[in-house]
Amino acid sequence: MQSLTRNDGLPISLFLLFLLATGSRCLEVIYAINAGGESHADSYGIHYARDPLMGKVGTASDYGKQLIIGRVNNVDQILYQTERYHHNTFGYDIPITQDGNYVMILKFCEVYFNSPNMKVFDIVLNGDHTVVTDLDIFERVGRGVAHDEYVPFKVQDGKLIYNEEESDILAGKIRVEFIKGYRDNPKINAIAVVKGVLDDVPQLGPMPPDPDDYQSMQEEEEETTTRSKHISGPRTPDPYSIDDSSVMLPVFVAIGAFIPLLFCLCKL
Repeated sequence: MQSLTRNDGLPISLFLLFLLATGSRCLEVIYAINAGGESHADSYGIHYARDPLMGKVGTASDYGKQLIIGRVNNVDQILYQTERYHHNTFGYDIPITQDGNYVMILKFCEVYFNSPNMKVFDIVLNGDHTVVTDLDIFERVGRGVAHDEYVPFKVQDGKLIYNEEESDILAGKIRVEFIKGYRDNPKINAIAVVKGVLDDVPQLGPMPPDPDDYQSMQEEEEETTTRSKHISGPRTPDPYSIDDSSVMLPVFVAIGAFIPLLFCLCKL
């Protein structure tokens, strides 16, 4: 019987890795909309429908198209460049008909303000659950940077369960609302609801480095390099700092050895 060599097993390993990679991206998408924009398919294959509130509630804006959004690739830029905002509380109705675990992904990007505390609002799920409190997008990630809020919940026997609290699901729909506060208008860039748990959901990329932090890192590296150029070995001891007692010690030893010899000579 012929045994598998290391090279023979390589294609099998690659195939298994491929299955794992593709399987992790096979999401059962229940609902997805591109707020303030047209339909779009993202880099994970999720198809976002045209905003159903077009011409009905609030204001659609593509002001964010002036920016290159951080943390996302070119394909997903549009999901954070278009948005819907309203001068009052507004929301979306989402059909949910099956029991199970779900994750709601709420996509945001601050494209207008340049400081925190300018736009702050809450997000409420199904009329009873405050899932995000005092959302300040700029404070979280800054301007022109993607930010996602992940809301895991469960549906069972006609009820929505969030953080062990229940609410009734009416007419097979749940509602997510963006609550008007005292600091500007609530907004949303895109929404997706997938069936599964949080580990199944693709996460945003790492935060881009802050310019101030990057500058301080550069300065520290330059300072370290400068110090290393001047230090080439252990410091030479200062001859004038040597203790006088260590210099006189051989003299005392010689005198101590000479005294007995002198005593013996005197005895002769």
